[in-house]
Amino acid sequence: MSGFDFTKMHGLGNDFIVIDNVSQSVSLTREQIRFLSDRHTGVGFDQLLVVNPPSVSGAEFDYQIYNADGDEVEHCGNGARCFARFVVDKGLTTSRSINVQTQAGLITLDLQSNGDVTVRMGLIDFKPENIPFVAKEESLYYALDVDGETYQVGSASIGNPHVLLQVDDIEQAEVERLGPLIESHERFPNRVNVGFMQIINRQHILLRVFERGVGETRACGTGACAAVAIGHHQGLLDNTATVTLPGGDLRVSWLNKNKSIEMTGPCSTVFEGHTRM
Repeated sequence: MSGFDFTKMHGLGNDFIVIDNVSQSVSLTREQIRFLSDRHTGVGFDQLLVVNPPSVSGAEFDYQIYNADGDEVEHCGNGARCFARFVVDKGLTTSRSINVQTQAGLITLDLQSNGDVTVRMGLIDFKPENIPFVAKEESLYYALDVDGETYQVGSASIGNPHVLLQVDDIEQAEVERLGPLIESHERFPNRVNVGFMQIINRQHILLRVFERGVGETRACGTGACAAVAIGHHQGLLDNTATVTLPGGDLRVSWLNKNKSIEMTGPCSTVFEGHTRM
């Protein structure tokens, strides 16, 4: 491989490089992804997004996601919004509603007239074995022992695993200390994304997320959806809420527990680039 074109994008500060693997052929090793993700010696990003030709009926594209550490993951909501904008801007589709296949299943991306993108993220799953999370039975709250203390947490999967802690003050939340300890906790066999939620009211929360394989990010779309779903499941939130993350606001709606949860927010292109590897 002599090199490839890429686009740097972000959704509320959660940043990505996006690679068109339809009109060019790109294959990266784990080490190359980690090199590119370095913010000092590479391009710098939270996740790498790859646009592939479809592999299943009903999808326009396949969507691969790699964390900065080189691990492939199942889902990324902010990345999905960037994905939608990318394939339209690059002329890879003329659709305004785009079906995309991910590791977590088929999702739908709807481009809004104001430039925002609504992502139908898929179903929420609270069954511990599907998260996966080691627990005797499903519960609204679980006692999680971390570094000599016990925390009451909620947990769910939205195609990728999430755990949620409620905090009194989002600014004082111990994200840097607790994030990596919980991410790699033995009760989460595949590791986990860790959310810290402060409730303002039933329709508004503040959220910080320590992402699996990345660290704390400016925004996390699946984390925002998981927080609203878990909070609603626990009786703390309505089924539609604004999620304020360090990078900005997302709107999350979960109108029917048997249907997809939806997330709406902005995305932006930062620059185009070419790398030789």
